[in-house]
Amino acid sequence: MTSQKSGGEENHSLNLPAELPILPLRNSVFFPGAVMPLTIGRTKTIRLIEEATQEKSLLGIVTQRAPEIDDPSAEDMYQVGTAARIIKLARTGKDGFNIVVEGVCRFRVDAFTQQDPFFSARITPLVDEGASDVEVEALSMNLKNTAREVIDLLPEIPVMAKQLLDSISAPGHLADLITANIDATIEEKQDVLEAVSLKRRLTKVLELLNRQFEVLKLSNKINSQVKGEMSKTQREYYLRQQLKAIKEELGDKDEDESGLEELEKRLKSANLPEEADKAAKRELKRMKNMQPSQAEYTVARTYLDWLAELPWAKSSKDNLDLENAKAHLDADHCGLEKIKKRIIEYLAVRKLKSDMKGPILCFLGPPGVGKTSLGRSIANALGRKFHRVSLGGVRDEAEIRGHRRTYIGALPGRVIQGMKKAGTNNPVFLLDEIDKLGHDFRGDPSSALLEVLDPEQNNTFSDHYLDVAFDLSKVLFIATANQSETIPAALKDRMEIIELPGYTFEEKLNIASQHLIPKQIAEHGITKDLIEIPDETILKIATTYTREAGVRNLERELASICRSVAVEVAKGNQPKETFPKEIITVDRLNKILGPEKFYNESAERTSVPGVATGLAWTAAGGDLLFIEATKMGGKGQLILTGQLGDVMKESAQTALSWVRSRAMDLGLAGKLDEHFLEKTDLHIHFPAGAIPKDGPSAGVTIISALVSLLTGRCAKPDTAMTGEVTLRGLVLPVGGIKEKVLAAHRAGIKNIIMPARNEKDLVDIPPNVKKEIHFIFAKVVDDVLDAALQNGSPSKKESAASRRAQAQA
Repeated sequence: MTSQKSGGEENHSLNLPAELPILPLRNSVFFPGAVMPLTIGRTKTIRLIEEATQEKSLLGIVTQRAPEIDDPSAEDMYQVGTAARIIKLARTGKDGFNIVVEGVCRFRVDAFTQQDPFFSARITPLVDEGASDVEVEALSMNLKNTAREVIDLLPEIPVMAKQLLDSISAPGHLADLITANIDATIEEKQDVLEAVSLKRRLTKVLELLNRQFEVLKLSNKINSQVKGEMSKTQREYYLRQQLKAIKEELGDKDEDESGLEELEKRLKSANLPEEADKAAKRELKRMKNMQPSQAEYTVARTYLDWLAELPWAKSSKDNLDLENAKAHLDADHCGLEKIKKRIIEYLAVRKLKSDMKGPILCFLGPPGVGKTSLGRSIANALGRKFHRVSLGGVRDEAEIRGHRRTYIGALPGRVIQGMKKAGTNNPVFLLDEIDKLGHDFRGDPSSALLEVLDPEQNNTFSDHYLDVAFDLSKVLFIATANQSETIPAALKDRMEIIELPGYTFEEKLNIASQHLIPKQIAEHGITKDLIEIPDETILKIATTYTREAGVRNLERELASICRSVAVEVAKGNQPKETFPKEIITVDRLNKILGPEKFYNESAERTSVPGVATGLAWTAAGGDLLFIEATKMGGKGQLILTGQLGDVMKESAQTALSWVRSRAMDLGLAGKLDEHFLEKTDLHIHFPAGAIPKDGPSAGVTIISALVSLLTGRCAKPDTAMTGEVTLRGLVLPVGGIKEKVLAAHRAGIKNIIMPARNEKDLVDIPPNVKKEIHFIFAKVVDDVLDAALQNGSPSKKESAASRRAQAQA
């Protein structure tokens, strides 16, 4: 702080010489009436002090504009300064002085007369203006009052400061004293020094003082709040330290401290990667500085527990014995050769290349064919851990990526949770029902899965909760789906899709004998000595009580049989071991399971003209599709019913156009008059009207039904067909051949008509099915009609009898 002498100023302004030596001042502004110590070290300034001391003359002190300039020029100094006299001088070594100067009055530099050996300038003294103004007196009083308030906020200022303040009567001197001692910039202080008008000077100083007053009030308020919080925290710390000392004296170890030590050991033994290790150390350091009662402490502890428990570097050893793996898969599942072959290929490559990335497989097939159980079987064959996540109905992206830790109750996503449960970083991870993912305002889970199921990205999978990369590249991901249409294209592109068709009757027989019956016997508390279900009974159940691609309904029917035996055993009074074995013959099925639910209705349905049997692909595998056509008087309209899609409606229009264009070749010209279709409505119905239907593969079946109706020739009862048609009569290939063929086999169809270009698809058909079905390959519609329709038309008597039989059925 610059000291100030009381009394008036400008006492010597009239005695100033016309020229003064100039001393440049850095980092400060010197005011009249002030007393300031200075250290002299620059060459020019030393020469100036020596000269001024010899002549006992005054010197001018002018502030530099830029304090960093060591050798300033005349342009580097302000134009207004303060004349000063040296009241004390002491030499410090050869090249330096310590002096004390007292300010005399303001002056303005008119011109510099010399720069060497020191600065010298012609000057004009400046005298305060407006000293007698009433407004100046009011400003002076206001300034004094504000200064007292500032002094009250600064306890380090001595009491005599107020006395000094009261002793100053000159307004200009008061303004200079306050400006010299407040916190302001060099530019602001120089602006006050240059203000000759007392009114302007006092106004500026009052603004600066009010600003400092507000800052000090706010600072004191903050300090009082912080001190209150600190005192509370210090009190808690003191009490906790006392409690800790008491526990140590009693021999009780602090649970929180021991818990942190144990957590630190677990983190070290987890072999965290570098990024995760840094995050763990940072969070652990924060925890050590927190009290266990704080909410953040629990959040940090939960986060570190997750980091410690994840299998960052823990892997299970793969069983690379190909024969052993093949035996495991064959023992658990019948058929499914394509999938077994793919798993053996993976093992073979894994055996040759140990750092191979895990494949991303997708098992696509109807319900009940064993997709989920196959994933567990693969894990057993590989010797890996298995974890299953059901994605059906999942709509929130956070289910996959987790929630950020800012949310209350945040947790990692299902992927990271699954890795923790599996306990290794290379489990078999089953994503069940991936085709049934949803999305809404909370995000799209299928988009979040893009990173999980991309081998090029999943080695740095980032969960929102962990916020560090986790390596998923060693995981064998297997997804399951019933249909591929609902899987987003980008997600489908990342997976290797393997189709699982339905089972044949022989495969169902093997599955029931080897797996389902032993399982149900065990679940119902009976033994194999109490029940026997022959093969012919199993086949009867599969053909007449179930009609499905999988084996779930077959298992339910077998469970019903086991329950009936369990009831008989429970009723008897004799021990279970002596109870006679129940042999479930075909004759007893009607009593146990009720009447047959399915039978071969192809013969009855196609016994009248206008009905043809088609084949359809469904999400449940495949099914028969009966198409019925009839005619009636009308205006030539084509009526279509059965909840059809646009593609199927267009197929019906195409079929009718082809039939009309080929009326002469089909022999219709002689049977129908020229304007028959203009006076007749044709109605084509696709039964099971509650089920939506679409696709072009019913084209040949629609044509067969129309030609059968118009010619009176019945369709062959043991023949089914599939194929798309064009207006030129070509038969185009269709999809889902394997599912359609197996559906026809289940329904007892003996002949199947299909496009010639689909012959290559028969390679996937089981050999026993190909033996029992005759395949007819059609290139044009004429080939279809020749194979599908019977020769000749039935008599009216036969047709009427057939219609009555169908109505009764």
